[in-house]
Amino acid sequence: MNPALPQASAILASLGQAAFFWDIATDRLVWSAHVAAVFPDIPFERLASGTEFSNLIEPQRAVRSDAFIPSAAAKSREGAPYRIEYGVRANTSAPVQWIEETGCWFAGADDRPVRVQGIVRVNNERHARDEQLVKLSQNDPLTGELNRTHLVASLAETIEEAVRFRSQCAFMLIGIDHLARINDAFGFDVADAVISEVAARIRARLRGGDVLGRFSGNKFGLVLKNCTVDDMSVAAERFLAAIRDEVVPTKSGPVSVTASIGAVSVPRYARRADEAINRAQETLDACKSRRAGSFSLWRPNVERDAQRRVNIRVTDEIVTGLNERRIAMAFEPVVDVTARHAAFYECLIRMEQHDGQILLAPDIVPVAEKLGLIRLVDHRVLELVIAELAASPAVELSLNISPDTTMDPDWWMSIESLMRAHPGVGERLIVEITETVAIQNVDDVRGFVSRLKNFGSRIAIDDFGAGYTSFRNLRKLGVDIVKIDGAFVQNIARSADDRAFVQTLIDLARRLDIKTVAEWVQDEEAASMLRDWGCDFIQGRLIGLASSQRPWQRPAETVLPAAG
Repeated sequence: MNPALPQASAILASLGQAAFFWDIATDRLVWSAHVAAVFPDIPFERLASGTEFSNLIEPQRAVRSDAFIPSAAAKSREGAPYRIEYGVRANTSAPVQWIEETGCWFAGADDRPVRVQGIVRVNNERHARDEQLVKLSQNDPLTGELNRTHLVASLAETIEEAVRFRSQCAFMLIGIDHLARINDAFGFDVADAVISEVAARIRARLRGGDVLGRFSGNKFGLVLKNCTVDDMSVAAERFLAAIRDEVVPTKSGPVSVTASIGAVSVPRYARRADEAINRAQETLDACKSRRAGSFSLWRPNVERDAQRRVNIRVTDEIVTGLNERRIAMAFEPVVDVTARHAAFYECLIRMEQHDGQILLAPDIVPVAEKLGLIRLVDHRVLELVIAELAASPAVELSLNISPDTTMDPDWWMSIESLMRAHPGVGERLIVEITETVAIQNVDDVRGFVSRLKNFGSRIAIDDFGAGYTSFRNLRKLGVDIVKIDGAFVQNIARSADDRAFVQTLIDLARRLDIKTVAEWVQDEEAASMLRDWGCDFIQGRLIGLASSQRPWQRPAETVLPAAG
């Protein structure tokens, strides 16, 4: 050794470092003095050879030899530089000491390593910091469980293994019920405390090897390995009981919490992670709507799958129909109950498919609402109705709009622009909104109604009687027309209950000076009863169903005669 080395080695040792020389041919490993200060728990004889020292290394013992990549620099005087990191410990019960090794290796005539020299440095703090960064990138900061990205990756890996080894597993979504209420009542910090406690209760009841992650705000994902259908039911009840049986203590006091679970067996019913997630989510949603705090398992359903295929096809048809201007209107007359002349026409959406078949409103609207396409559809319908009103100055038309459209600023911009372009059209336009919208957003809808009335338009509540709107709300909204739900009208000739209900609605509306329309009128007997009760207008099979032809262009003699 160089005589100056002891002094240098003392300096290195004080810095948590040691120098070494490794003669690969003899496997002899020579260290600077004070090496024991760097490796205090490792006997010196285990540091005396490259082989013995490699046996201390983890996770990969070959990390040193793998670093010696063939290089022309290895034959130079300076040698080929390298840098590696690894852990060492004397036995499995001892803590791991993390080391950063930097040095140069030198090659012989055959290009193989013959000697290595370098410095090792204790790197525990940096390694701990790196581990913390990795943990933060993989785990949810609130609960400490896996975040969504790594949960999904673990699910995909589990499905792959289950397919390979033909085993049964499960994926569960656990949703905390009514977390929004806790947010509103106590604040987000209390809701966060509830989420953390629920995660801890689930974690405490997992088996070894199962995976828990936070899927979204109020949902946790569980990957249960080697889990049969029977096992799933038992596990689900265990998790549900753990969550509901004890209140959650928070700084604002104890909070009672329940959860619902949707699950799917993999790979039996889902062979991809996205498929498993979609099916578990679908089942969880159904579970919550049916009975919160319960468990439901995804099962194949022929009708549901068929409807889904229809939805996919209709969605494509809607998008292409909008792009290719194949959205059209059909017109259903609404007539005066006594004189039987048309008061106005309800515009119903139609769409011609490429094969010539016609899609009706019930085929289009529910799918468009579910998939967020209804705004585009309503925009197109508005354009068509205004164009029709502008072309036919003597006609009054009504159009239905979806709940979302009542609050859509783009729709408002469109109608204002169209009204300015066609003065007087607004006075012949009736806008129909559903009773559900009127119930849920009375104040917002009142603003919507006021703006429409500024154009001279009238407002109708569609399917009235299906919900729970009070007549006080109708007066508050300034509604002009109530359309009585046809489900009550169609049986008034045979049902005393329906007769009483419809007659009461008509009487109350008349007292508030609100016009009434009875839908689904099937026969003259029903029409006569409605006329005698004071109903203003009727529509339905008796009068004539929707037609793509413009009824107001037909000869006058085709109009039904007045009731005698």
